[in-house]
Amino acid sequence: MSPRLQPRCFPLHPLTLAGLMALAAPAFAQEAAKTDPENTLDRVEVTGTRASLQKSLALKRNAAGVQDSISATELGRFPDNNVADSLSHITGVSISRTAGGEGQKVSIRGLGPEYTITTFNNRLLGTDSAGRYFAYDVLPADVISGADVIKSTQASLIEGAIGGLVNLRSASPFDQKGQRGLLRVEADRNQMSSLNGTKLSGTYSNTFGDQVGVLLGVVYAKRDVRTDTAGNDGGWSRNPAPNKPELFWPWGNTWGGAIDPNGNGQLDPDEEGLIGPGQFRFGTIMEKKERMALSGKVEWRPSNDLKVVVDGFKTRLDSPQVGYQLSFYPLYAPGRWSNMKITNGVVTDFTLANPNPELALNPELLNKTEYRVVDTAMYGANAEWKLSPTLKATGDIYESTSKRHSGGQDSYVVLRMNQPNITRIQLTGSAVPDVKTTFNDGRDLQTGLAQGLFTAKDFNTHYFSLAGDNIDDKISGATGNLEWKVDRFSIDQLKFGLSETHRKKSRDLINNAFNAGDGHYSGANAINVGALGGNVINQTLSPSGFMDGVSGNFPRSFLGFDINNYLQALKAYDGKPRPGGGTYDFSKAAPAWNPLESYRVTEKTTTAFVQADLSGDGWNADAGVRFVKTKTTSQAWDAKILDIIENGAFNYTAVYAPPSVVQQESSYNFALPSVNFTWLITNDLQLRLGAAKTMARPSVDKLAPTSTTQSISWGDFTQVFGGNANLKPYSARQADVSLEWYYAKDSALNFAVYQKNIKNQITSEYLTGQNIGAPGGRLFNVSRPINGDKATARGFEIGLQHLFDNGFGVRAQYTRNKSRSWVGGEERALEGIAPATSSFGVLYEKGPWSMSATADHTDAFVTATNVLGAGFNERAKAVTWATAQIAYEVNKWLRISIEGNNLTDATQEYTLGNDSVKLPQGYYRYGRSFTLGASLKF
Repeated sequence: MSPRLQPRCFPLHPLTLAGLMALAAPAFAQEAAKTDPENTLDRVEVTGTRASLQKSLALKRNAAGVQDSISATELGRFPDNNVADSLSHITGVSISRTAGGEGQKVSIRGLGPEYTITTFNNRLLGTDSAGRYFAYDVLPADVISGADVIKSTQASLIEGAIGGLVNLRSASPFDQKGQRGLLRVEADRNQMSSLNGTKLSGTYSNTFGDQVGVLLGVVYAKRDVRTDTAGNDGGWSRNPAPNKPELFWPWGNTWGGAIDPNGNGQLDPDEEGLIGPGQFRFGTIMEKKERMALSGKVEWRPSNDLKVVVDGFKTRLDSPQVGYQLSFYPLYAPGRWSNMKITNGVVTDFTLANPNPELALNPELLNKTEYRVVDTAMYGANAEWKLSPTLKATGDIYESTSKRHSGGQDSYVVLRMNQPNITRIQLTGSAVPDVKTTFNDGRDLQTGLAQGLFTAKDFNTHYFSLAGDNIDDKISGATGNLEWKVDRFSIDQLKFGLSETHRKKSRDLINNAFNAGDGHYSGANAINVGALGGNVINQTLSPSGFMDGVSGNFPRSFLGFDINNYLQALKAYDGKPRPGGGTYDFSKAAPAWNPLESYRVTEKTTTAFVQADLSGDGWNADAGVRFVKTKTTSQAWDAKILDIIENGAFNYTAVYAPPSVVQQESSYNFALPSVNFTWLITNDLQLRLGAAKTMARPSVDKLAPTSTTQSISWGDFTQVFGGNANLKPYSARQADVSLEWYYAKDSALNFAVYQKNIKNQITSEYLTGQNIGAPGGRLFNVSRPINGDKATARGFEIGLQHLFDNGFGVRAQYTRNKSRSWVGGEERALEGIAPATSSFGVLYEKGPWSMSATADHTDAFVTATNVLGAGFNERAKAVTWATAQIAYEVNKWLRISIEGNNLTDATQEYTLGNDSVKLPQGYYRYGRSFTLGASLKF
């Protein structure tokens, strides 16, 4: 399985330490600078770590609201390969990681990616996800010069964020006039991969007088990574508990009947709510990442009153993944388990020894591939025109697109062992249980895999899923603003603005589940892989250091099979008799359009705002209101179940009626007032206050009325609803208080508190024993997104940054979040919010040397609620991520560096349970990585 992606905080890079230490300061800080002797010195150009610190601190101190920033040290030299990795350095920001440990999603103040908006030069970015969140791994950091994380809000800022707004900024050729350029080469090595990665990037900038400037950038990077993984995702079974209402689990989710330790065929009182494993798997994911990007900007400044900018970028991320895993499905069925031992309501030890092939344990080989090629682009034009000394107009138009077409190109293909065996499974609390499988011919699974004792003839064809979705996202927008300088009655200026945004997002799922092609070669129609030929099983995998951090006795070698060879072998088998009737026909197993999880969503938003910027003796403020009108149209498809065919144990085929169109429309209006106030207590100490009403739109996929019953194929009768156009947006009333002390040059201590009262947060409900009109009166579980009642998120941040004159520096921060959520009048945890994050970093920079080390920590947090009944939640374990860097300026042109990432070899792990039970749920190990780089500037 691909890594479960949940919000969490990771490493701090030395080049952006400033982004963590001081929250925003008022616009009138320039007035304070007039009385500060340190600010009256002649300008000295500084590069390196301290340059980044100074830039970021200045941006914060002069911001209108609560804001943190990160900046490139100079043209083309952004500190990380990926923007999310850089954002993770900011106080209160956490990220989730994809395969290889690269940052992908961003959360602010504990609130998940769905509460966050990402813009590029204040323009919305198209996304390749099914929803709204932006996957940062598609965007090389080289195309931006900085980023602002805005935690409070203003009427003039784009709406849609409750957690915060991330605005990525591209460089201007006028930032450093004249001809400038940077060429950078990198090589990296990942502990988990025997292959090395390379990167080449270049940036060129030139200005022609004071009127024209040009900036161009290019990036090419290639990297191979490995992620070791283990999981029980959805793999725990729990007996019904009809007489224990406190468990809120009346129907249970066991597939083969209630777990019955005493074998009397009845659900006894002491068996209610009993838990046992349903499936578990472990293996490794190999990923080859290739990233390319082109960016450019042209600025024309014909006069002091007019500036026109045309800019854009285009990126391609090509990151195919192939996962090789060993899977076990010890699902309970009468007569299947024996010698059961129960500890604290969990079956922790049992044996599978039934001679019936369908009831024996059949270890499986899993080949899971993901074809991910993402094309992202943005093009726009912006103009600023000073109509008079008191009136300025700005206009902006843009188009942003994202495209990922992987329909039918992803695989989830299983080969099943067909040899009689006896297996004992013991839960130890580790990420993988102890597994001892002995076959009737004397071979042992653990040693036999390592010694190559198993061949293709030991396996049959089984589950055969070819899938993937085609996602297209297109956003176009236009904005017009006016700024009128008033300079009377404490009003500095009035701002007015109008904007319109059109978004059209479509998803077409292409798979072979809807047409039952995934079962064409399973059950009675299984084919012995040895008879297929075609060199399908072609390797034994014993990855170096595989699962080193996981204790227990289980196979640490496994076979891998080639999916392309497998497809060709199946096609060559066409025409041979099929035991279930007819002949084998690969075309019947080929992927086709699946209407049940496809959708079209269009969203039209019109906004208007008015804002007054005010100031006085020792204070400044802004107050305004933003009006938002959104209309949504969504289209999906439904298909009723006509028949359910049982092919064998845990193997079913659903027959559907022709699909019918489902269309929904909705609209909503918001008035979003906001006010910010900053009091300069002294030149170095200031207090900032902010209050606002904010909103966040539901994820795009949650607006589409899709539903699926695909899980019928493996015996889990659950209908999953993807969304509903009538879901209400989140809204929140929030307040911020920040006390900031800039007690020394480039040093600061800050303390901030915040409160967010959220309404209509989107969560999910899980109903058991529902009649959905399926034939035979079969009852289904139903999962659907719903609006909750309310939620609160509150917390505080404290940050310290101090730079000593001798070149040393220290950075520390701590963020504490506390959240509560109510759904249906009952309190439950708010998913995805880490209760605390912290980090500590030290640095040294003097002369040509620059060094640093940083450790970032995220506490454990809830990722899903009520998974197996009331209070039975999934949680991400605490994690600490460490990095270190050393760089040397050989001369004014050449700089070399080496960086180590995840130096403690931290893993991300998940558990499932309540106060008394903790079950392993997921494990991901990314390994250490090291990057050697050299940059040449001119």
